[in-house]
Amino acid sequence: MSDPNDKSENDIHPLEGKKLDVESFLNQPLQAADTNPNHRSGFVAIVGRPNVGKSTLMNYLLGEKLSITSDKPQTTRHSILGICTKGDYQAVFVDTPGLHGKEPRSLNRYMNRAARASAAEADFAILVIEAMKFTGGDRKALQTVAQSGIPFGLVINKVDQVTDRKKLLPWLQSEIQGLEQDFEFIVPVSAQKGDNLDALWGEIGQRLALQPWIFPAEQITDKSERFIAAEIIREKLIRTLHQELPYSTTVEIDFFREEEKATHIGATIYVERAGQKGIVIGKQGKVLKAVGEKSRIEIERMLGRKVWLETWVKVRDNWTDNERALRDFGFE
Repeated sequence: MSDPNDKSENDIHPLEGKKLDVESFLNQPLQAADTNPNHRSGFVAIVGRPNVGKSTLMNYLLGEKLSITSDKPQTTRHSILGICTKGDYQAVFVDTPGLHGKEPRSLNRYMNRAARASAAEADFAILVIEAMKFTGGDRKALQTVAQSGIPFGLVINKVDQVTDRKKLLPWLQSEIQGLEQDFEFIVPVSAQKGDNLDALWGEIGQRLALQPWIFPAEQITDKSERFIAAEIIREKLIRTLHQELPYSTTVEIDFFREEEKATHIGATIYVERAGQKGIVIGKQGKVLKAVGEKSRIEIERMLGRKVWLETWVKVRDNWTDNERALRDFGFE
């Protein structure tokens, strides 16, 4: 679903070209209740510090790029539901913002609140950590999920980056000494390569409650195509701007119109200061043009039809530390 010329290592495309048709689910009539006595389902929160691969993990489990990814921390800002239905199991994964200790701005505090609330409301949680790297942020995430009172398992991600696998077990034993009894399971994986994710799915599936499915089997998210289009544009901004100002931008969809020949989308990119506007636009508009082109290609693959995308850049002073601005941008 992403630009074939933008092959970041964080992209997951197991079902590239598959149409993500969310709006059709919203317009469908109510379906008969699920009455299969063998069905299992539940909400599974994916929790961890920033940049451990939570979104990449959910994308691969779904077989669909739903959450945007990058190698920058705090890419995920909202809790996003990813609905995975296999066999008799339906796991509703909740991809949460990365938990971080410092809360310098209102946006940071919002993301921490969203992550904690999602963990508390889930039926089960998986704590994602990075192989050979257990930081204070990981301990904070562990504390958060433990305090939620729900059962949880441990996922050790990025094991493909460990050159000497013999060091992995001693490292893990030293880091989680005395905590083993708290974990329902411990599974090492590579979310990037899809290694050992069948084993992880098996562990999750057997812990889902014996109850009807929560969503129709074909549905994969609760988010609209409008929301996902805005997230795609923001992802391209993050990757294009690199370290310059990715966290000072947000995207609002002004209109999303299904027309005869194409879907016409208008989006405004907001920055915090006037000086940042020129960075987003770039010399002779080259940055904004590149972001728009990459976004258009990916949105077309998501919708399965031609897209006309228009983008604008505006300033909303200090929006990341303004509670009213955050509410206006949908951060509740």
